[in-house]
Amino acid sequence: MKHHIRLRRISGLALPSLFAAALFAAAPFVSAQAQQQHAHVHGQMKLDVAIDGPTVVIDMESPLDNIVGFERAPKTDAEKATVEAAVAQLRAADKLFTIDPAANCKLGPVDLRSGALGLGNPDPNEPPGHADLDATFSFNCTNAAAAKFIDLNLFSAFKGLRQIDSQIASAQAQFKRQLKRPAGAQAAQPARLSWGK
Repeated sequence: MKHHIRLRRISGLALPSLFAAALFAAAPFVSAQAQQQHAHVHGQMKLDVAIDGPTVVIDMESPLDNIVGFERAPKTDAEKATVEAAVAQLRAADKLFTIDPAANCKLGPVDLRSGALGLGNPDPNEPPGHADLDATFSFNCTNAAAAKFIDLNLFSAFKGLRQIDSQIASAQAQFKRQLKRPAGAQAAQPARLSWGK
């Protein structure tokens, strides 16, 4: 059973910083609990987007298979090259995530985590044989609140990806979105994750 962080509007309060802080403070507990209880589904990726003050933070959870085509440490030279290329793509996150130009964002820190690939501090509760690649992408913006969409180049970059489930938390409201891999040549085009009015 897959659990999602449930986002609710705090009626009458304009506390986006408090909301984002609470969301991220709860994230390690919820993430560990969700990893123990959620189904590891190939082809699906989870993106949580938080817009807070001058930042846009994107948290990604994905089975490693979606990214590199296997769920273990690379064994062959070809697999090692595939991993190196995928890691390079993820570190160049401003090519994968194009935030609404109205927000005027620049890529900040990128944190990649995968036990199978020896990246960062992966979740110690990750079940063997079902490796994930988790990441946090931070963008520093001059007007983050103006962002109303992110163009995602994830379907064209990662052939194993079929669906993106997303939650967006902004000062105005919270949103849930689901994007499916487009058919044919459309898969090479960016998919727009939009929110707001």
